[in-house]
Amino acid sequence: MIRSTLLLSTLLVLAATSCDGANTATPPPSPAEVVTEAAIGTPLPTEAAVDTPTPTVSSQPSVALEPAFPGLPTLTLPMMLVDVPEHDLYLIVLQEGLVLAIDRDGPYNAPRTVHDQRERTLAHGEEGLLAIALDPDFARNGYVYAYYSFRPSADRRAGRIARFNTTGRGDTFAFDDASELVILDIPQPAANHNGGSLLFGPDGMLYLGLGDGGWGGDPQGHGQNLETLLGTVIRIDVSNSSAEEPYVIPPDNPMVGLDGARPEIWAYGLRNPWRMSFDLETGLLWAGDVGQNHLEEIDVILPARNYGWNITEGTSCFPPDEDCDMSGITLPVWEYGRFSGCSIIGGYVYRGSAISLLHGWYVYADYCTGLVWGIHAETAAAGEPVEELLLTDDGPQWILSLAEDSAGEIYVLVRTNDGDSIYRLVPR
Repeated sequence: MIRSTLLLSTLLVLAATSCDGANTATPPPSPAEVVTEAAIGTPLPTEAAVDTPTPTVSSQPSVALEPAFPGLPTLTLPMMLVDVPEHDLYLIVLQEGLVLAIDRDGPYNAPRTVHDQRERTLAHGEEGLLAIALDPDFARNGYVYAYYSFRPSADRRAGRIARFNTTGRGDTFAFDDASELVILDIPQPAANHNGGSLLFGPDGMLYLGLGDGGWGGDPQGHGQNLETLLGTVIRIDVSNSSAEEPYVIPPDNPMVGLDGARPEIWAYGLRNPWRMSFDLETGLLWAGDVGQNHLEEIDVILPARNYGWNITEGTSCFPPDEDCDMSGITLPVWEYGRFSGCSIIGGYVYRGSAISLLHGWYVYADYCTGLVWGIHAETAAAGEPVEELLLTDDGPQWILSLAEDSAGEIYVLVRTNDGDSIYRLVPR
């Protein structure tokens, strides 16, 4: 299942003209046990392996995409879809700084605004309101966390984690804009590579994936610099946040007590992790890390691991024509090159019930081609060889993000000026 020659030609043009190392032509992108310092760079743990053999061709899933919410008006830049079963709602996050709500059972033709922070959101290119996350105790406290871009001054830009209270139930549900509590501001030297996955882990901690701060090739070396949060996944405790103490450092974070390292860091050496997710069954953290101009990669994020950027891009040295020392670097569980796309969209390990053969596959996509693939998650996480399976090539182009509902079903969000913006994976 491969798209037409015309699409492939278009992709090659895009790769040659827009993937300049910063992926500037794209919008955004374009608990594991703590390991000791001695374990940094060792292969992925084999305890994730099970007796299930690598799937055979006859057991491989085939999927299609169908509009998830018939009648929903076109949403040009949807960043996230968040299931809120406590309110029988879905929340849709728009890059410009809006959060919309639709009823789970429809109708979907009149989404209502439940949060508007456009005046303070810097929304351009890879910046904007990039993610929200519901507090693990949301049913009781109603807290919602957001990660967005803003300008602290005319000549500076930054990313911010903030918490909002919410009010109302069902049709009256809304964010309390005046309740914003700033958790953490991260200075950003450029407009691209902001990361943007904000999510709670099964341990109740808040995780954020951050890009290297922008431009091409990580010119300031942030990816290998433990004194900055750029190019890392951070992990913080916000369970008792206040204005005086917005967050605390979990004592089991791997960099706690390490001289010259930010204690918030969980893992590092990432270029631009665009969408991370926790497997609902295993608790492993998966990430799609957008490549420079050669390779897109999928990583299983483990504590204290160095994922290589900008020493490596995927499994290759960076620059590719130079030798490098890969000791201490954790390589991706999968990668693909420019013939398959230009910006990986990290996804989810499928744990739904609608597509039985897809259970246990990590589903991901590419922004430029609109192709959706899967790799067998348990096999990949165990460090065993895997084969990429093209799940569908007949969906829309310009995929921005994937989403997962409370039942484990997966959705595809696309950039479009006309037509459907959100699709659901269904059996073919």
